[in-house]
Amino acid sequence: MRLNAYLVKSTVVAALGGLLFGFDTAVIAGTTRALSETYHLSPGSLGLTVSIALWGTIFGAMLAGIPADRYGRRDSLRVLATCYLISALGCAFAWNWGALVVFRFIGGVGIGGSSVVGPMYIAEIAPAKWRGRLVGFFQFNVVVGILLAYFSNYVIGLEDSDSWSGDGNSVWLLFLLPCSC
Repeated sequence: MRLNAYLVKSTVVAALGGLLFGFDTAVIAGTTRALSETYHLSPGSLGLTVSIALWGTIFGAMLAGIPADRYGRRDSLRVLATCYLISALGCAFAWNWGALVVFRFIGGVGIGGSSVVGPMYIAEIAPAKWRGRLVGFFQFNVVVGILLAYFSNYVIGLEDSDSWSGDGNSVWLLFLLPCSC
């Protein structure tokens, strides 16, 4: 069986979950100072803010198979994409630290769920000859997402080092936080 446009498009879209997994997991590293200053976080609160998405990832990965089996992989990926959207908007407009933590957890659920359901969906639609390579594209995207996160943190850090303290915090938080959830 040959690769067709539908298969390639479906694989790329499903593998975007891997890109978001990598990016969302790593980009928070560039916001820790601004988060601490904006929300006046103690080291423990900052640790919770950073790690809560990973707790959501564990929760999402453990439970994502249930709706994926019951309702299908594609529909489950759509629900997980909604988690990403809710998380991004919620983090961007978080009215306090508690809201930020809740929306980061929701993003983590999306990340964990898509890390399970995305490769399952790709494996289901891929012909046996191409299955390993197409599912591997998901993992490749995880690594690319991490690279993009650290690269974007670097570029933003170079752009204006004064914006990491003082008046520029909220501008950078609005850019980075939707990505870091």
